[in-house]
Amino acid sequence: MRFVTFLLGAAALFTSVAGQTSTLCNPLNATCPNDPAFGMNHTFLFNTSSTVTTSFNITAGTLNYTADGAEFTVAKRLDSPTIQSNFNIMFGSVSVIMKAAAGTGIVSSIVLESDDLDEIDWEFMGGNATFAETNYFGKGNTTAYDRAIYYPVSSDVRANFHNYTVDWTADKLDWLIDSNVVRTLHYADANQGRTYPQTPMTVRIGIWAGGDSSLNKYTIEWAGGETDYSKGPYTMSVQSAEIKDYSSGSAYEWTDRSGSWQSIKALPGNSTAMNAILKAQIPTLSAAQKFQALPQATKLAVYGGSGAAGAILLAALLFYCIRQRRTGALEREAYNAKVEKEREDVYKDQMELKEKGYGGWNNAEVANQGEDALGGWGKTHGSNSPTVPSTPKFPNVSTNEIDRADELWGFSKCSTKSRFPFTKYL
Repeated sequence: MRFVTFLLGAAALFTSVAGQTSTLCNPLNATCPNDPAFGMNHTFLFNTSSTVTTSFNITAGTLNYTADGAEFTVAKRLDSPTIQSNFNIMFGSVSVIMKAAAGTGIVSSIVLESDDLDEIDWEFMGGNATFAETNYFGKGNTTAYDRAIYYPVSSDVRANFHNYTVDWTADKLDWLIDSNVVRTLHYADANQGRTYPQTPMTVRIGIWAGGDSSLNKYTIEWAGGETDYSKGPYTMSVQSAEIKDYSSGSAYEWTDRSGSWQSIKALPGNSTAMNAILKAQIPTLSAAQKFQALPQATKLAVYGGSGAAGAILLAALLFYCIRQRRTGALEREAYNAKVEKEREDVYKDQMELKEKGYGGWNNAEVANQGEDALGGWGKTHGSNSPTVPSTPKFPNVSTNEIDRADELWGFSKCSTKSRFPFTKYL
C-alpha cells in the first residue's frame, strides 16, 4: 500500500491516511523507544466501541458500530477512518473477517507496519468485486512496484464477509483467503531476506479514497479510477480480528540498527495490552479463562505460590492445635492439683475434728471431768451426745463441673478423646 510515494501536493488531504504507512521513529536511523508487545492471542469483536478504545487508537475519522461490526465510511473528501493497534506483534497471525467497500477509487485495507517500514498488506479496490491484492515491503524499499499480486475470491468481496489472514514467521509469510493459502513468500525470496518483513508490527485497518482527483494519474489508475463522492457514502465493515503474537513479553527492544529479526529482544513480563484486555473483560471473563490467558511461566509461579501458601496454612493450623492441647494439659494438671489439695485439706480437717470430737471438745482432756465441766453434755444426758461418724466424708467434683471445665479450656477444639488422664494423648 505504498500509495504515499505517489502523493503530489495532496498532503493536506491525506495526512491522516499516510499514517497507515508511516513511522514516528525509525530505529534504523535513531534510538527509539521500545515497542509495546501484545504477548497473547485474542479475538477482537468490533461490535462495540470498547473493543477499539481498549486496544486500538483511532488515528483518523470516526467509526459506527452495528451488530455486524465496525463501519469505516468515506462520505466526503478528507474522510479516511483508520484504526491502529496500541501493541506490536513479533511474528504472528492476523485474521480479519470483513466486507470491503464498494465505489470506484475507494480502497479498503489491512496493513501490518513496523517502525522501520517493514510492511504486509491486504487491499481491496471498490471497483473490483472478485479480487484481493496482496503486497509487502521491506525497510521502506519502493524501488520497484512488482510485488503486488491479485487473487480471486469465491464471492463478491463488497457484498460478503470473508476471512483474510496473514500468517507470518521468520521463515515464510502466507496470505490466506477463507483459510486457504493463496500466496507464500519465503525469507530468501525477498532479496535474500534484506527486504523480508521481520520487525515488530502494529495492525492497521482503514479506508481511503485512492481515486481522489487531487492525486496523480498513477495513484488514481492503481485505485481503479477517479472517486465520485456524490455516489457515496462508501462503507467497509469489519466484523472481527483474531490476532496472535508468536512471541511473548511486555515489549520489544531494538538492540542495534540492523533491522534484522535476530536483533529484536523480547522483554519479560505481561504486556500492557494484555492487562487492559483482561481488565475490560472482568464482567464476562471467568477466572479459568483469565488464568488460561496467562503465560506459562506465570502459571507455574501461581502453582508454586499456591502450594507454598497451603503448606504454611497447614503448618499454622497444626501449631495452633498442638499449642491449644498443651495449654489445656497444663491447665488441667493445675486443676487436678487444686482438687487434690482441697480433698487433702478437707480430709485433714475431718480427722482433726474426729480427734477433738464433734462440737469442738477434745475427748482426751474432758474424759475425767464431771458433768458440770462438760456443760451439761455428759453421758447422763443420754442421746444428746453427738455421734462421731466412722468415716469422714470427702467432697466430690460432679461430672457437669468437669464438662464445663473442658469447655472453658477448649479441649473440644482439637481433640475428642477421653479427658482423663489428658497428658497421655500428648
